[in-house]
Amino acid sequence: MDQNSIPIKIEKMIFILRGQRIMIDSDLAELYGVETKVLNQAVKRNLERFPDDFMFYCNSDELDDLRSQIVTGPTHLNSFAQ
Repeated sequence: MDQNSIPIKIEKMIFILRGQRIMIDSDLAELYGVETKVLNQAVKRNLERFPDDFMFYCNSDELDDLRSQIVTGPTHLNSFAQ
């Protein structure tokens, strides 16, 4: 990947929810080159290293809001809160 395209790719992975900028766990895992399950396990094992608001679960209304922010309709959001 071209170094100049990396910030653009990351910017497209950032959404607004609860008035804060967020990233979906699967997008963050992709950036780190690990499976989403592995990332979530690592966070849960090391909760003391993260701020209280580092991770939260979305409700159905919030997921609908996220989907509306995404023009191309990513398939990785379709499996949440169905």
